[in-house]
Amino acid sequence: MVSIIDFKKRTAQDGKTFNVLVLQSDIEMVQSKETGRFYATAKTCTISCTFNDVICEGLKGKTMPGSIEKMDCDPYEYALPSTGEIITLRHTYYYNPNPRTMEQEVFTKPVLRAAA
Repeated sequence: MVSIIDFKKRTAQDGKTFNVLVLQSDIEMVQSKETGRFYATAKTCTISCTFNDVICEGLKGKTMPGSIEKMDCDPYEYALPSTGEIITLRHTYYYNPNPRTMEQEVFTKPVLRAAA
């Protein structure tokens, strides 16, 4: 499940403005590479919508089935909000309304076989 936590205005190439919904995943625990300690985090992404500001505001707090998944992309620069440091990222997150089940993950992965 994902939650709608906000909405933002964006401008299309033709100059028209539209709204995007800001989605957030369930909480997940991640282990720090530096300290080895765990911390709580959640993935976020945006999706385009045709809703006006009033409807978008009313959608805050609603949940939808699906998940937010990581996807490789062309490198781009990102400024860390806490420090302003510029880093290069090579991934993005997207909303998948039909996430793969555990069975699909397990049974569709290629099996590596040892050489005889």
